[in-house]
Amino acid sequence: MTWSTAMLVLLACAAEAQPRLLTLPSRSPLVSFRIVFLTGAASDPAGKEGTAWLTAAMLAQGGSRQMSYQQILEVFFPMAVTVSSQVDKEMTVFSATTHQDNLEEFYRIFRSMLLEPGWREEDLTRLRDDAVNFLRVTLRGNNDEELGKEVLYNEIYAGHPYGHHNVGVVSALQKLRMEDLREFYRRHYTQANLIIGLAGGYPEGFAEKVRKDFSVLPAGPATALKLPEPRPLRGRRVTLVQKETRSVAISIGFPISVRRGHPDYPALLVAQSWFGQHRMSGGRLFQRMRELRGLNYGDYAYIEYFPRGMFQFEPDPNLARRQQIFQIWIRPVEPENAHFALRLALYEMDRLVRRGLSRDEFERTRQFLSKYVNLLTRTKSAELGYAIDSLFYRIPDYNSYVKQALARLRVEEVNRAIRRHLRTTDLHIVAVAKDCERLRARLLSDEPSPIRYNAPRPKEILEEDKIVERWKLGLKPEDVRIIPAEKIFE
Repeated sequence: MTWSTAMLVLLACAAEAQPRLLTLPSRSPLVSFRIVFLTGAASDPAGKEGTAWLTAAMLAQGGSRQMSYQQILEVFFPMAVTVSSQVDKEMTVFSATTHQDNLEEFYRIFRSMLLEPGWREEDLTRLRDDAVNFLRVTLRGNNDEELGKEVLYNEIYAGHPYGHHNVGVVSALQKLRMEDLREFYRRHYTQANLIIGLAGGYPEGFAEKVRKDFSVLPAGPATALKLPEPRPLRGRRVTLVQKETRSVAISIGFPISVRRGHPDYPALLVAQSWFGQHRMSGGRLFQRMRELRGLNYGDYAYIEYFPRGMFQFEPDPNLARRQQIFQIWIRPVEPENAHFALRLALYEMDRLVRRGLSRDEFERTRQFLSKYVNLLTRTKSAELGYAIDSLFYRIPDYNSYVKQALARLRVEEVNRAIRRHLRTTDLHIVAVAKDCERLRARLLSDEPSPIRYNAPRPKEILEEDKIVERWKLGLKPEDVRIIPAEKIFE
């Protein structure tokens, strides 16, 4: 069966509110599961932000009707298997990989976890506390860079279904009760929302058995999520997060209409990769900010949501969204150089919009991406995840989609897409810093912000610095606000 034929079959199943089944059989001794429900944090009821997250956690990290979570862990331990859940705005995924020798025993328990949850109050208390501690301690207290990125999304999507962290809001989490989770499960964990993904060396007939088992879920309907456009940005807006920290973490972004399947997606993918490929030293931002100036650890750009970026080199699959933002991530800089670093990032962005890519830059980036895309699906579990995402976006398998588009792409198309979708005005800036009042005053003054080096730099860099340090931000007092870190996610 070809990919196009398989997609038609799967979409037909969706129309009939049946569990969709996507299989990638192989001779591997491992079997990977991805059970995806097309619902997530964007479907949290108003005032109950965190419902989707806690519901998924109760299934993946709570017991089933037959077994407590501790009993499940004791059985899974010698199998070396765990069940993970991931909740994003429009997708919730439960994933696991087990050896085929343990398949029947593992699947028996895995199936009961998802289809016959235990709904124990002690699990809810534990997982609710975990969620609150993640927001207050792990993210807000200990991770300035991820904090800045998530605040940026909250600011851009304020008043929008995307406008809160996937884990939720502390005040809402603390009020959630078991009946809220059970109602979310009943309403959204339906056959119409379900995609069953299987990969690896499972036996003949096993995939259909899984589909039949999950047919006990309610038929539907599918989650009907209406997404308004994000509030339009007028000019540059700045949110400064006041926190006791040694450095300054900066994120810059704005909404874009481009997602996978959009005619300009391949072109913007090339532009983003050339400008700031994640955790790669060859990007323009990295070269100009870290390599030549030693400003910070790393500088990257994105056209899709990429959480947990400081812990991994490639993005996780099953974070598919109908709306995306363009984002620049400036990994922390010394406070004295924060103003200059922000100006330099926008200066380079302005250069990208005005000049675009040269033919040589385009060719090198195209060749890189045509190979890099293979890394994204180097495991069967990842390949399965990307295949499910392709169903969401209604495109061919991601590798073929990208490679075929790159083969046809021309540098002129890339530069047109850059001018059409990227900009240095009408954007939002978030900085996590210690002395926000001082930083705010410096940003508003638009006075020169010379960088201070610890070692000599080439003459051409010093000449360029004179331009960058005077690059106008054009901010007004009402454009810059300060929020205490302890109020975020509350």
